Amino acid sequence: MQTRFILINTSHAGNVGAAARAMKTMGFDDLVLVAPRWANVLNREETIQRASGALDVLKNARIVATLDEALEGMSHLCATAMTPRDFGPPTVAPREHFAALAGKNEVSTRQQGVAFLFGSERFGMSNDDVYRCHACLSIPSNPEFGSLNLGAALQVIAYEWRLALGGFASAPAPAPGAVRTGVLADASQLAGLLAHWEQSLVAIGFLDPQAPKKLMPRLNQLFNRAGVTQEEVHILRGIAKMMAKPPREAAEPSKG
Repeated sequence: MQTRFILINTSHAGNVGAAARAMKTMGFDDLVLVAPRWANVLNREETIQRASGALDVLKNARIVATLDEALEGMSHLCATAMTPRDFGPPTVAPREHFAALAGKNEVSTRQQGVAFLFGSERFGMSNDDVYRCHACLSIPSNPEFGSLNLGAALQVIAYEWRLALGGFASAPAPAPGAVRTGVLADASQLAGLLAHWEQSLVAIGFLDPQAPKKLMPRLNQLFNRAGVTQEEVHILRGIAKMMAKPPREAAEPSKG
């Protein structure tokens, strides 16, 4: 299963190097930086020193301007926001969530890729970014001192995910009779679906753009829980297209 680590608005070059080292230790190499503080962060001296030999991870890392670009091809998103939100995806411990995600079941066989999102050192992840995720990971820690720096948090998540994948042993074969019901839509496809639905809901008067409340994040969470496939995205976008048509036009059957 493809695994990607995404660092959002990282401000300390050393943390990028530490992240690369942690990833290589656990056998991962897909690192994406979203709008870091330093445009040359992958080549800065502090980054290279903290990477401690994981230069191949830095060489293959990508810098992008937006989170949408970083999420391309990813179908399951895990936020690493340690402070519970009053709204959004469920807050779970990594080991429990990863065991279910990597288990021999219908959902795991349909995943395109799993992404772990880490926010900036000062502000963490924004609510909007957390709302897009399927789960919010909370690392069990001392309730009186739960502070983890970025490199340490990424190391824990990478270790737990590697453990759930079976360590460094060969990946187990799918269970006999496992059901495959289509490939899950990735984050960019889901974002396009939500944008289309938002336009149609405004057009039919269901959504007030001046007072949207949390309707679209709630729909985002609904689609995440449903595990929408690529084929289902086409169906749902077709529904959205019909909703936005004038009643008479929408009522006419399609020809051909």
